[in-house]
Amino acid sequence: MAFIHNLLLILGRGIGQVMFQNNALSGLFMLIGICLNSWQMGILVVCGNIISTLTAYFSGYKHDDIKNGLYGFNGTLVGIAVGVFLQLSVGSLIMLVIASALSTWIAYLFSQQRLFPGFTAPFILAVWGMLGVCTWFIPNLLLVSDTIINTTQNINYIQAFSLGIGQVMFQGNTILTGLFFLIGILANSPKDAFYTILGTLLPIPLAILLEVDAANLNAGLMGYNGVLCAIALGGTNWKSGVWAGCSVLLSTVLQILGMNMGITTLTAPFVMSVWIVMMIQRMIKK
Repeated sequence: MAFIHNLLLILGRGIGQVMFQNNALSGLFMLIGICLNSWQMGILVVCGNIISTLTAYFSGYKHDDIKNGLYGFNGTLVGIAVGVFLQLSVGSLIMLVIASALSTWIAYLFSQQRLFPGFTAPFILAVWGMLGVCTWFIPNLLLVSDTIINTTQNINYIQAFSLGIGQVMFQGNTILTGLFFLIGILANSPKDAFYTILGTLLPIPLAILLEVDAANLNAGLMGYNGVLCAIALGGTNWKSGVWAGCSVLLSTVLQILGMNMGITTLTAPFVMSVWIVMMIQRMIKK
């Protein structure tokens, strides 16, 4: 029983760490939110989490890092990405295993350097690699996206807010998911909950100013990178809040540029903007 209990805690933390929450209860709320959107997605989340965690275990990585879910969260995102981009089949499940394991090995490489934290870069690289292999060699695995002409002219601010949080894990179909994510964060850290709200709201006026289509705003596509930026950089003093805000706005611009270029951005705007801000901070200190 103790083994199962510890395993569940590790898996819960692995989900929570997607949004920087080293708390199994946070992960549970997030998993519930995902299942409210799609129970199949919930299963893929758990599968990706388990595979990446076991990869770390059998690779002999640090026990504390495994226990804290640091090798589980990239696999969690990989699992969801498989459900978003690939048709569910034996082939896509094989890709899930390979990409989840790959994300763990890449995460370990990032942990061996001190220049920049890896954040979700292992997930990004693993999924970009997976999509590249599928595009070039097994295109039948890829889901064909339907082109939907959306004539929505009005911005639904509640939807944009909630889906901006939910889209951190590709959840864009129900506002309940984003609310459960926020509850999960609040259960662990009221400060991070505040920055989550800031991160999803701040991109909205900038996106309006830059004339982003209302459909993209309502889908939460402008906010999810900002959520991660704000939590990653947000501290307890006003200076950290300013840096977090700058990173959020930069990630929004990078997201818009990436989408206009037809790039599958994933969370790359978050990673790049935080790295840029951290580099500027180091230059100022010197």
